Amino acid sequence: MHESLLVLQAAIPVYLVVLLGAALRRFRVLQPRMDKGLMVLAIHVFCPCLILDKMLAAEVLRDPFVLFSSAGMGFGLIVLGALSAYLMAPLFGLKVGGGRRTFAVSAGLQNYGFIAIPLVAYLYPDNDDVMAVLFTHNLGVELAMWTVLLMLLSGVLSPSWRVFLKGPIVAVLVGMLLMQTGTEQHVPGTMRSLFSMLGVCAIPLSLLLVGTALHDLMGKMKFDWRVGSGAVLVRLALIPLVILVCAKCLPLGTELKQVLIIQAALPSGMFPIVLSRHYGGRTDVAITAVMATTIASLLTMPLVIAFGKYWVGV
Repeated sequence: MHESLLVLQAAIPVYLVVLLGAALRRFRVLQPRMDKGLMVLAIHVFCPCLILDKMLAAEVLRDPFVLFSSAGMGFGLIVLGALSAYLMAPLFGLKVGGGRRTFAVSAGLQNYGFIAIPLVAYLYPDNDDVMAVLFTHNLGVELAMWTVLLMLLSGVLSPSWRVFLKGPIVAVLVGMLLMQTGTEQHVPGTMRSLFSMLGVCAIPLSLLLVGTALHDLMGKMKFDWRVGSGAVLVRLALIPLVILVCAKCLPLGTELKQVLIIQAALPSGMFPIVLSRHYGGRTDVAITAVMATTIASLLTMPLVIAFGKYWVGV
């Protein structure tokens, strides 16, 4: 119980900033026309700076096993989660077509960045290694999302090399290269100070944008209780169990196990809403999954993280 309260204490600031974002949208302080510019700023400026700031201080990234195991687990668990959701979708009335594929991607892909990053920051404030491992893990997630999940959703075998041009992925690859070659020490102190200064903006801005997106979804959704309950069951019960078993049983580093515990507790990511709109999925299914799991995670997230830390032993 004590561990659950500590996790809840770490999660409360995350929830509050998300609620602030929703309130700012409600009172037209953050208007929809501002979203694109703020999103570009968050994803392609602030997040890369945060990534480089943390990775260049993480000695654990000098170990190639840490790099490959982190990215490999990120890729493999996303694929496993999406396939599990695809197989279970008929139980919730989604037997064929775009609805089943959208459910698989929505329930299989967690909010691996915007929610995970602040949770790691609050739970491990003095451990840059955990944050750095999170970013390498997320590299694997991104690769799975833009290849396997996109092909699953669209039904077309057409992965794009453009995935490697995204700001956060470029930052992770640069950080990995510098740490593996030992050349991070040649990065000027002025640049590292700049990364730190800009990087601190990434978390609050990202959470504000999550809040504005949730506010917008509330006005658009037609909630299907069967799909919503299915998404909660798969995303917040079945998949966390699989991830925690992997963290418990596989010979992984402590930092990666800590990252996996947090990833296990996260609700569905919001990007499947965008993907479903552009690649022939059902946006209503994606919105239902996101809203249901996000609301339910307010209760389950502290419990899953607390249980995971206790059971895995980290």
